[in-house]
Amino acid sequence: MAPAETIVSKAVLERLLDVEKLKYCYECGICTSSCPMADLLGKDYNPRVLLEKLLFDPDRVLDSSELWLCAWCYACHRRCNQGLKLPEIFLEIRKIAACHGYVQPHEKALQKIVESVPLPIVTTLACFHPERAGLDRGEVLARMELLYDAFLKKEKAKRAQEVAEEKVAVVGSGPAGLAVACELSRKGYGVTVFESLPEAGGMLRKCIPHFRVPKQYVEKEIQFIKNLGVDIKTGVKIGQDFAFSNLWREGYKAIFVGVGAHKAQKMNIEGGELEGVMHALDFLWAVNSGENVEIGDNVVVIGGGNVAVDAARSVLIAGAALRSGAKKVTILYRRSKDEMPAIPWEVSEAEKEGVKIEFLVSPKKIFGKDGKVSGIECVRMQLDEPDESGRRKAVPVTGSEFKHDADMVILAIGEVPDIEFLPKEIMLNENGTIWVDPITLETSVKGVFAGGDVVTGPATVIEAIVGGKHAAESIENYLRQKGEVNGREKRA
Repeated sequence: MAPAETIVSKAVLERLLDVEKLKYCYECGICTSSCPMADLLGKDYNPRVLLEKLLFDPDRVLDSSELWLCAWCYACHRRCNQGLKLPEIFLEIRKIAACHGYVQPHEKALQKIVESVPLPIVTTLACFHPERAGLDRGEVLARMELLYDAFLKKEKAKRAQEVAEEKVAVVGSGPAGLAVACELSRKGYGVTVFESLPEAGGMLRKCIPHFRVPKQYVEKEIQFIKNLGVDIKTGVKIGQDFAFSNLWREGYKAIFVGVGAHKAQKMNIEGGELEGVMHALDFLWAVNSGENVEIGDNVVVIGGGNVAVDAARSVLIAGAALRSGAKKVTILYRRSKDEMPAIPWEVSEAEKEGVKIEFLVSPKKIFGKDGKVSGIECVRMQLDEPDESGRRKAVPVTGSEFKHDADMVILAIGEVPDIEFLPKEIMLNENGTIWVDPITLETSVKGVFAGGDVVTGPATVIEAIVGGKHAAESIENYLRQKGEVNGREKRA
């Protein structure tokens, strides 16, 4: 469909696009090379080219399925030399497309997501956010379920015709592990997933708030994967209930480790043992599990990542549901807003909901009264030269200490993998993540692969899924080569 008249006016483009920044866009390709969706879809999605089309023929973009394929991870923004916020530019054009009835391009995008992205329903909720463009989320999800169900029926029929001898073990049932299980099962391999928690889903169930991803959709996604023939064993902790080495003895020919980053980093701060101090992961897990969490009137969240923002928003929502809501929720972050690692849209949403964010502030001590939190001593910070992560160092301002009222403190200063169960032969990086070959995602032990947060550190759902899909491809190649070495005929 070609528009009869201009819909996206020059005035709209000038409002959306920072022309001065675009003048210095050298088409370096960093945005595309950083994009998980470009990685998954190849020639079917290129954010740099989409931006170029928007500049030169904006109305034509309305009729493109590519417009709906940005997954809001902001990886392009974090790495762009000009700091362009492509997700927000594309969102405004999505709104125009939805307003003018460009439905077919979105339908094509859903089909591409179903065919190319493992866990498409969860990914749509956690990453694509159709409701932000004004679409009815329920209708979109209902349509996606139909598309996904039809797609998996075909895949299941194909699988029945071609079943491999090799079995694969997946440790962890978060987005990376489920993606590996889904992809390998579709290819005909027998897959068993081992999950230490009572229910499968990993961080999808444990830490992502219900308002972002309702758990009934996690259940549906897991059931779809089970229907492909994947065996999911919950309540099994590798290294405790079942030795890692026993996986080989059980006949698994390859192992994928995708246990995420479920271990909260400790903060050495005086008063950390007081009643009312919680780690964000523990708080989110308690809320997601339906526990009756006691929430203070004046809650302070320390940190600047997505977990910190999710915890702050959950305080408001959980408190309202329990009718014991916090009167004030404040995030303290030691750097500026530009350095904040949380997804900008989520930060903006938190602020709209009433969360206050104080930047360039760091806690020094938590005060208590009768064993309970009563306040925090903080210090103002200023930015210095960049550190090893590329962000400018935050250094204290002498004599700037002040007291912040609080009766509950949630620590969200980072998460690391809990991988004590792994054999010593598996090499780790200095930050505690697993070292892998950057191409194959194979660890230092032959036949053992890893992906998701356990390799990258805390990241987005779509980034974990990309890691899982790449690992599945590498595992298949590894098993085929191993089969050839052992004298078996290579599968078609």
